[in-house]
Amino acid sequence: MDRMPSWIRRHLAALRAVAVLTVLLGLVYPLVTTGVAQALFHHQANGSMVEGGHGSSLIGQSFTDAGGKPVRKYFQSRPSAAGYDPTSTSASNLGPEDVIDPPDRQSLLTQVCARSKAIGELEGVSGARPYCTPDGVGAVLKVFPDRAVSVNQACPAAPFVATYQGKRVECAQPGEDYAAGRTVPVRGDATAVVPADAVTAGASGLDPHISVAYAELQAPRVAKERGLDQAEVERLIRQHTTGRALGFMGEPAVNVLELNLALDRS
Repeated sequence: MDRMPSWIRRHLAALRAVAVLTVLLGLVYPLVTTGVAQALFHHQANGSMVEGGHGSSLIGQSFTDAGGKPVRKYFQSRPSAAGYDPTSTSASNLGPEDVIDPPDRQSLLTQVCARSKAIGELEGVSGARPYCTPDGVGAVLKVFPDRAVSVNQACPAAPFVATYQGKRVECAQPGEDYAAGRTVPVRGDATAVVPADAVTAGASGLDPHISVAYAELQAPRVAKERGLDQAEVERLIRQHTTGRALGFMGEPAVNVLELNLALDRS
């Protein structure tokens, strides 16, 4: 009996390998890993969903009204450049040199300043922070030989400083080009009370946690709005605080959704 040509044998061997690997890697392996996950990590394997149709505890949510204002009886989440939408997870892609407001948006610095000012007003604390003006924009000058311009404060706003190195500081005239000036962010002497995670968005836009410091800053407001003892609110914060990963990586954090749901149940 004649042997099959070598090219047919090679193709048959390849087909057998495809069939075996398809069964092993496409059927057996997924079934085994899914079964182990369901048996050992059932809650996490199903997306860490929260009872009552409140979504996943792994994805941040906003606690604002229809107008975008914070609902005062809830702890507020970290800012999100993606609007907490899992289908469009993203960061703002703005860096530390983004300090001058273009015509069509706020610079990263002004976003931070505006958020800090708003949170300070919400929580009844100082929203001041370095490199921010009292009216909540980036404290940045464009310096020329004979003058300086507070480029993020459009006229008729009063500049955050009257003079800089002997030069008179002016407000910015809309539409005027100040690109030729030297950019000088002014630090000032403010000390930030509002934590950094309260004013900066995370890389994913889906962060479900805030820092313990930000949670503690909000505790007096939440306790007052709900008529609870502040000590009880702080106890719930501790109860919903996760430790460092593996005991040494990162910082303790508070899951905002789980904390707010616990408050609703209390």
